[in-house]
Amino acid sequence: MKKRVYSSILVVLSLALLFVLKWFVSDYFFDAFFVILACFGGYEISKLLTKIGRYNYLVVATAFPTLLLAGNLVGIHYISVTGDLFWILYTILIDLAIMIFAFLCVFLFNLCRKKSMLNEMSVRGIYKTKYQKFALQKAFNTLICFFYPAFLFLFFNFLNHLGEFPLTKLGTNLKFASLFVLLTALLIPILTDTFAMLTGNLIGGKKLCPKISPNKTISGSVGGVLWCVLFCACVYLIFNCVDDFQPFFSTFPIWAYLIIAFVGSVVAQCGDLFESIIKRRAGVHDSGKFLPGHGGALDRTDSHIFMAPFIFVVFLICLL
Repeated sequence: MKKRVYSSILVVLSLALLFVLKWFVSDYFFDAFFVILACFGGYEISKLLTKIGRYNYLVVATAFPTLLLAGNLVGIHYISVTGDLFWILYTILIDLAIMIFAFLCVFLFNLCRKKSMLNEMSVRGIYKTKYQKFALQKAFNTLICFFYPAFLFLFFNFLNHLGEFPLTKLGTNLKFASLFVLLTALLIPILTDTFAMLTGNLIGGKKLCPKISPNKTISGSVGGVLWCVLFCACVYLIFNCVDDFQPFFSTFPIWAYLIIAFVGSVVAQCGDLFESIIKRRAGVHDSGKFLPGHGGALDRTDSHIFMAPFIFVVFLICLL
């Protein structure tokens, strides 16, 4: 328990430092933070898929998020320079193209290593499958690692650089919007996970999904959502007292923010359950040992993986 508390304090202090650096120095510190988490996540999902029997390339899955980061930063640069929001779509297409290109490279690499592939198949006890089909399966499983978590998680890059997007409703207050939206995307999963655990332990009751995650209760799930909405209301009111943020909130009423917090809390729990399904099939309790007392990087970011694209799309629509 002590390890969990100490790790939580370290995470909170690290995030606070990153927000200070974002405000006073540069947005790129958060970019580095997100890509490091995505690389650890890629490593862990690769190991989990291997345990399930979906063999893939660990090194490629681990390093791939750096390519997506490069594609995202190029797209964000052109959004800032051209003022054309279509570059958001272009950037996503660039990311997908990078994923497909990497998939094809892995597949062709497999085909060129017939002897090594046959040896691997023999070691793994795969005898009834042709090596070409195994090569394709291995490349496809590596592609899964590209999409989850890297592609979804790195939507945080867009949130981090939201201040560079030409959003008409914000005028010159983009920097404040970027900080608040990024804080929202990070805060909702943290509040939901924390209060779901506390409420579930306090009240107990019927299990939410006993076959997927036996420790989660319905009371905990409901409590996580309600307390998340309550604390988000407090966050909104606190920031609304700061003069520099008021132009942003004048275009974004509290009721809309609370709806986003409510739906976002549900999305966060879906992300948590999705990773629990993978861990259950792999027969493990934690995805790794990234944080003492907490488990792996995926265990701490599973709720954020689905949250990033959700928050980005919702705020983008609201602020256009």
